[in-house]
Amino acid sequence: MWWIIIVVIAVLAGWIIGMFNGLVVLKNRVNEAASDIDVQLKRRHDLIPNLVNTVQGYAQHESELLQKVTQARSNAVSASESGDLAKKADSENVLTTALRSLFAVAENYPDLKANQNFLALQEELSDTENKIMSSRRFYNTNVRDYNTRREIFPTSIMAQMFKFGPREQFALEDIKERELPEVKF
Repeated sequence: MWWIIIVVIAVLAGWIIGMFNGLVVLKNRVNEAASDIDVQLKRRHDLIPNLVNTVQGYAQHESELLQKVTQARSNAVSASESGDLAKKADSENVLTTALRSLFAVAENYPDLKANQNFLALQEELSDTENKIMSSRRFYNTNVRDYNTRREIFPTSIMAQMFKFGPREQFALEDIKERELPEVKF
């Protein structure tokens, strides 16, 4: 009869270990996905000074806009270093808006639009924006899975015991990105 007790204890221990390990795996996936976002944001931040310098040569009287882009980049870099996800998301949204304004102004300069360096930087920045969007989606999916697992009974008890706290989504705050584009024929 004692062997039944040992089997039950072993099954319970295995089940508890499985729940704990599942939470650890999901937490590590969230951390990895957050790191992917940081890599892409750093790449974006590194491209911006080159873009500003290229535009500066063509659009000297747009210095206020160039200063806004530079300041938005500086704020985004600081927010990335702070570790505060909400602050990081907000500063990246401001930077995205500033970059859109910069590209809109660039439309007024035909020589700039034809400049190979500007075109290459614009293409690389566009590629980076797509990678950021993919990284953010991957991160949010992992956060959803992690938060769901840690809230489901009985894993929620273990999550609370071992202090597996909730993680935040990397939220999209730019309402313009949520709107459908208007298409006219």
